[in-house]
Amino acid sequence: MAEGQDLTQAGHVHVTHNDGVSTIEFQHPSHNSLPSKLLSQLASTISAEGSKAEVILIVLRSAGDRTFCAGASFDELVAIETAAQGKTFFSGFSGVINAIRTCDKLVIGRVQGKAVGGGVGLAAAVDYCMASKYASIKLSELAVGIGPFVIGPAVQRKMGLSAFSQMAINATEWYTAEWGKSKGLFHEVFQSTEQLDDYLKHFTDTLKGMNPEALAGLKKVFWEGTENWDALLEERAEKSGELVLSEFSKKTIKSFLKA
Repeated sequence: MAEGQDLTQAGHVHVTHNDGVSTIEFQHPSHNSLPSKLLSQLASTISAEGSKAEVILIVLRSAGDRTFCAGASFDELVAIETAAQGKTFFSGFSGVINAIRTCDKLVIGRVQGKAVGGGVGLAAAVDYCMASKYASIKLSELAVGIGPFVIGPAVQRKMGLSAFSQMAINATEWYTAEWGKSKGLFHEVFQSTEQLDDYLKHFTDTLKGMNPEALAGLKKVFWEGTENWDALLEERAEKSGELVLSEFSKKTIKSFLKA
């Protein structure tokens, strides 16, 4: 990374295709955090891949070994100056969640390492999620004065209100991948990334041989009752956009950037 490079413009979303499986990989030099640019690219890419007749399944993953996603970009958060800008930023997360929700194809998550905040939201939003033992999770939003409002519906839907409230309130605690599995976030946890990838290939090879119409029908069933999420997540993004302007949030986020 060259000195002075704008981290809000860094990173990429890359797509590969292999016999009916579309793999969407995102990368950012700051622990795979997600600035607006990458959030927008992720949402549009998921929607585009889901609309392709030749695509049977989508795999969502990130680059690197030990961090799946560090959540919101602090560089972008600290630069927010108005509630409208804040709402726009947090709407990026709602855009990705809703893209997964409305996509016709099942989205399989591969979580190879730590997931924080919005990273947990991505893991919760996918239809089936597998992880390595290194995939510790944390909802740190309250610690910086915000709260996991936008991703909350996805996390609560997958893990239940009790686990979601535990993570949201105890915002400085890391929870193990096995704990995440016990609460329903992860369906499988493996001892190594190699085992994770071997099983992921076996799993997708098996699943892509199933009836595509049945898979699409199951997707609709899984997401029944979430038809109001376009409006709900927009409201949550507005709330987060207001809170990020608080003196508490500004001071705390700046302290994290200096650490």
